[in-house]
Amino acid sequence: MGMIDNDWLEVVKPELKKPYYQSLFQFVKQEYSTRIIYPPAEDIFNAFHFTPLHKVKVLILGQDPYHNENQAHGLSFSVKPGNDIPPSLKNIYKELEDDLGLYIPDNGYLKKWADQGVLMLNTVLTVRAHEANSHQNHGWEQFTDAIISAVDKQDRPIVYLLWGGPARRKKSMLHNPKHLILEAPHPSPLSAYRGFFGCKHFSKTNEFLMANGIEPIDWQIDNLDISPSTKVQKLL
Repeated sequence: MGMIDNDWLEVVKPELKKPYYQSLFQFVKQEYSTRIIYPPAEDIFNAFHFTPLHKVKVLILGQDPYHNENQAHGLSFSVKPGNDIPPSLKNIYKELEDDLGLYIPDNGYLKKWADQGVLMLNTVLTVRAHEANSHQNHGWEQFTDAIISAVDKQDRPIVYLLWGGPARRKKSMLHNPKHLILEAPHPSPLSAYRGFFGCKHFSKTNEFLMANGIEPIDWQIDNLDISPSTKVQKLL
């Protein structure tokens, strides 16, 4: 587990000493040594590495990592380059297209968002290969609740995007009047048509940030596979 060494360390340090985290650490260590676990151990804390606490503008809360090979890399909803775009992320892209007129990219690699201050947090940070939710109720939830509480204490405007039941239940933890909470059904194909489509969370987020003097998020994920014709157009 690649250790956190930025300003998140002040938040997580007390958690590392608690009994639940000691049990969690031993469980995760055993799982990685005996099973195939995602994401790779060095990627578990990428959400914190890529988005320091003082830079958080938006928190997107997912559930647990993708559980197929070479997908998860520590950011909720994001997959490594070279993978098919997962169904929920396809629906996120559809909403971005409708809301902001963005083109749908050829990849699901969302690090560009993380680099701009979008904390892409799962409530559980590891999972067994091909076994969704297999690391629930081993302590990750308590750890990520501490992260959510730390964001709630930040004395500046921040937006929460809570999609789906598990994420929306975290609303009871959020009390900061400077923050904006946006809720919608999950972007999964099973529920996106119940209100995720048309929620306009991306434009609402940027409107809130700009109204508070904060640079908005550039939500456009760029294509990675640039064809020769596209290169010519860019040169022109």
